[in-house]
Amino acid sequence: MSEFRFAVNVAPKPGILDPQGRAVEGSLGHLGVEGVTGVRVGRRVELTVEAATESEARATVDRLAHELFANPLIEAFEIERIELPAEVAR
Repeated sequence: MSEFRFAVNVAPKPGILDPQGRAVEGSLGHLGVEGVTGVRVGRRVELTVEAATESEARATVDRLAHELFANPLIEAFEIERIELPAEVAR
């Protein structure tokens, strides 16, 4: 078995109201920041999966993303592979 590290980035789907994004965007003027629009706020979940192959590990992460990390009605997600630090890699 090997360890594989992934990140799941979850964000509201296009067209879905994002109150956090609107609040952040509304605060930018108070910080003296201009020219920034379209702010969307999401979340990132990082995890290590132990599996025989990377494809098996990715399948586990995909299942978790669909069933636990994201609401498929209003959120989209993307999975990215993260390299394990040398001292952790086996």
